[in-house]
Amino acid sequence: MGSTAGSPDPTRLDARPALVRPVVAIAATLGLVLAALTGFWVARLDGPPSSASAEAGFARDMQTHHAQAVEMAFLIRDRSEDADVRRMAFDMITSQQAQIGSMSAWLTLWGLSPTGDDPPMTWMAGSHSGHGSSADPATPAAMPGMTTTADLARLADADGVAAEKLFLELMIAHHNGGVEMAKAVLERTQRSEVRNLAQSMVNAQSAEIQTMTQMLAARG
Repeated sequence: MGSTAGSPDPTRLDARPALVRPVVAIAATLGLVLAALTGFWVARLDGPPSSASAEAGFARDMQTHHAQAVEMAFLIRDRSEDADVRRMAFDMITSQQAQIGSMSAWLTLWGLSPTGDDPPMTWMAGSHSGHGSSADPATPAAMPGMTTTADLARLADADGVAAEKLFLELMIAHHNGGVEMAKAVLERTQRSEVRNLAQSMVNAQSAEIQTMTQMLAARG
């Protein structure tokens, strides 16, 4: 028999007594908090990574890599009138600055120094690209995709479409290097915080590479 007029239908969620919905919401929130705490304590039981670990090396080196991308994004933002280029530069500045903050916080929570004893890119030694595996261990290969001082100076001196083309060329290479580093740490870690951020870098920067390639082609 159907419900009588004016009586709530008990099969409808929005017809439940007003007190039920807050209780359901509170229970769901507590469930999320419990899941987060469980993940936190599992990570605590595993212990923090060592200073020579891939996680620590990635956090240190990617901060340096991101810092140069932010510098380049500031340069093109002040040298271009193109709305799409300026919007992309702003997105890079905000997202990569935030990621720098996250990686810096990891090192603090892990009780590690912002700088390690090993040369940069040592954590990628033995990778398919050979980064960090030069004959002289004191002078490992440069980080993939990093822009030279000379090219940064060229970008600073350029303007308009010329600056946009140079920025896009340099940043495509820079992003390819960043994706390579992020994929390398994904092969070397099981820590959820590192994997989540590294995978987000792969996804975001791969998409930006496609967009920048199209923007560069449009400029001849």
